[in-house]
Amino acid sequence: MAGYRPSYSRVFLTFARNSLVRDMSFRTNFILQSISTVSWTIMNIGFYLIVFQYTDSIGEDTGWGRDEFFVFLATTWIINSLVQTFFMPNAQQFSELIRSGNLDFALLKPIDTQFVISFPRVDWAALSNLFMGLTLLGYSLFQLTTRETNPLILDWRAVLMYPFYIACGTVIMYSVMITLASTSVWLGRNQTLYNFWFYITNFSRYPMEIYKVGWGMALWVFFTFLIPVLLVVNIPARIMAKPLNTMETHYWQLAGYSIFATLICLTVSRRIFVRALKSYRSASS
Repeated sequence: MAGYRPSYSRVFLTFARNSLVRDMSFRTNFILQSISTVSWTIMNIGFYLIVFQYTDSIGEDTGWGRDEFFVFLATTWIINSLVQTFFMPNAQQFSELIRSGNLDFALLKPIDTQFVISFPRVDWAALSNLFMGLTLLGYSLFQLTTRETNPLILDWRAVLMYPFYIACGTVIMYSVMITLASTSVWLGRNQTLYNFWFYITNFSRYPMEIYKVGWGMALWVFFTFLIPVLLVVNIPARIMAKPLNTMETHYWQLAGYSIFATLICLTVSRRIFVRALKSYRSASS
C-alpha cells in the first residue's frame, strides 16, 4: 500500500452512483420526498407573495424588494440544497458510526477519513430544492432585467462571482456542520446536531440589514465575524441582485472577508475533526 494515492473523484462518483441506485430501489419514497420538497418551496413563495402585498421591501431602505428578495431566497435554496444533498445525511450518521464502532472501518481505509465520513451518502431527492432555486433565480432575474424602472443590467463579473460565492457559502455551512458532528466523539451520541444546525443557520435566511438595529447588532457581529453564516447567502445574493457599481465599499469588504472566512472555517473545522479523531477510542479498546 506504500505510495498508494486514491482517486478522490472516482471514489466520490462511486459513492454518488451507489446512493442513486439505493434511492431508485425505493422510487415511490424518492418521488414523494421530491414532491414534498417542491411543495415546501412553493408554499414559501406563496408566503412571501402575501408578505409583499403589505410592504415593498424587506427592511426600510435596504433595497430588498420583491424580486431582489426572491434572488436572495433562491440563493438560500441553492446552498441549502447542496448541503442537504452531500453533507447532511453523512453528518447525521457520524454519531452512529461512533456509537456502533463502525468508525474503525473508516479509519482503516487508505483514504482521508474526513472525506470518507463526509461523502458516502448522497441524498439525490434534495436536489429538487436546487432545481426550484435555479428556477426562481431565473424568473427573478428576468423580472429585474425587464422592469421599466431601473432595470438590472447583468454584469459578466457578477455571473462569474455568483457561483464562486455559492461555493464559499457551501464550504462555510459544511465547516459548521462537520464541527458540530465532530462533537459526537466527546459526547458519545449527539442527537441534537440537527437542532443546533437549524438554530445557527436560521439566521442566514434573511438579509443581514435587518439585524443592524438595536440589540440586533450583536447578532450581526456574531454571525458575520465569529460564526459567519450571514455571509453565506447575503454576499452571492447581493452580487447577483444589485448592480456591482452601486455596491457600497463595506459590502465589497465583506465580500473579501467572506473568502478569508471560508478558508478559516475550513481550517478550523479540519483541526477540530482531527483532534476529535485523536480522542476517539475504537470499539476494540
